[in-house]
Amino acid sequence: MKIGIVIHGPNMIDSGYALKIIEILKDFGSVYCRLGGTMGRTAVIDASLENLIDISAKRLPSESVRLFLEEGMDVIFLLNYGKSSVTGHTFGYKVFNKSFFNNDSINENRLSKIPFIQIERPGENDGSIISWNSSDEGIYSDLDENLFLDSNKDIFLDSNKYISLNSKNISLDSNENLSSDLSLKLSKLLNLNVLNPRLVIDNYFKRELIKKELENDLETSDLGEKVRYIHGVSPNENIFVNGIVVGKSNSENLSLISKDGQIVDIIGGEIKKHGIEKLGVVDINKAVVKTGLLRKTNPNPRILKDFKGSSSNEVENNHVKVAFLDHAAEDIYKLKNIDLVVTIGDDTTLVASDILYRFNVPVIGITDGDIDKVVENGYIANGSSVIELEHGLDDIVGKSIFKEVFNSKNCINLDIGSIENVDNVSINRLKTYKIKEFKKELIKIVNNITSKYIIKE
Repeated sequence: MKIGIVIHGPNMIDSGYALKIIEILKDFGSVYCRLGGTMGRTAVIDASLENLIDISAKRLPSESVRLFLEEGMDVIFLLNYGKSSVTGHTFGYKVFNKSFFNNDSINENRLSKIPFIQIERPGENDGSIISWNSSDEGIYSDLDENLFLDSNKDIFLDSNKYISLNSKNISLDSNENLSSDLSLKLSKLLNLNVLNPRLVIDNYFKRELIKKELENDLETSDLGEKVRYIHGVSPNENIFVNGIVVGKSNSENLSLISKDGQIVDIIGGEIKKHGIEKLGVVDINKAVVKTGLLRKTNPNPRILKDFKGSSSNEVENNHVKVAFLDHAAEDIYKLKNIDLVVTIGDDTTLVASDILYRFNVPVIGITDGDIDKVVENGYIANGSSVIELEHGLDDIVGKSIFKEVFNSKNCINLDIGSIENVDNVSINRLKTYKIKEFKKELIKIVNNITSKYIIKE
């Protein structure tokens, strides 16, 4: 049996459950693992699992699922560790919907026979398993709509009403009921509850109907045209849209309102104007929205020694390759072979430096002190510098650097001269000197705009 496993986000890996579940599933067939999410890739590196979990490309979870469908998996698992069961179950349904429906590349009849099983929040009291396309009603307890407190609020799942499985004898001798068998077996091994997907789906559509009613009200009042409810939020959390902090929550009930592709209001939160400007035009119904920390745990970062030079696209030694980055939502892992990265903005600098620390890539960050706590603790490679400006000047300085130094290109090469008959130690010294000279060039641009700044080495 071919088993595809999609792991989403860092928490499943940091908790140790990703590896535990992978090892369990190896007993039932050949496992193939892919990851979804940027910070999850960092967690995979820190856990030394990059040879087990494919992190070679930045993919959405639904894209990874589709690949497994095309590759002919017999069953596909989604491993997720959401902030709450509400956010986790809603996320899983959306991944299932995007992956299995309107998929023209795969025969529809074959799709219906491939089990898609979500394992959510293992180790927690509300940890669960959902087989999204299972037709076996016999594995669920007798749950009804009274399980939900209010269709206007988050789903409240009463763990006392889940089915108890400890007394069941489970066998996987037959593939006839593969989805049910695997769900029951894993629920027993991991002490998880089996949840009926119908209840989640029904309640999800109720929320969508309420959302449509609010959209109609917004259109008639000219306040906005689209609304996106965000569930499982706590007060004082960062609100990320496509990787950019656009505000902070002040309530457990949060909604994003947009008009003409621009976020114009956050109900239950405060807008960060600078973040909205950076985000630009976006479809809030399709955007990736997160709240809280990108990575909750305090990791033990793993530095990949001697990483540079492992790529077939390695730049010649007589160049220092420098990249420009002003958007934390970009695929920062593409910069792992770069010699130096100039980052614009506090959040971008924090996220980029934390990731690039694993690859010994220093950064020169242009910030203005308007930082949001997006990870528990950030790391930065040796040789890095942060130039902190007055509030609101980081983008202005960044635009000047991009135009004057980078010639409006995302990457440039700094020539260090001839290296004939020069050993590696001397080449590294030449590169270090070139980087220092480059930094002086950046400081000149800063001085042309403001004299008030602090350089942190």
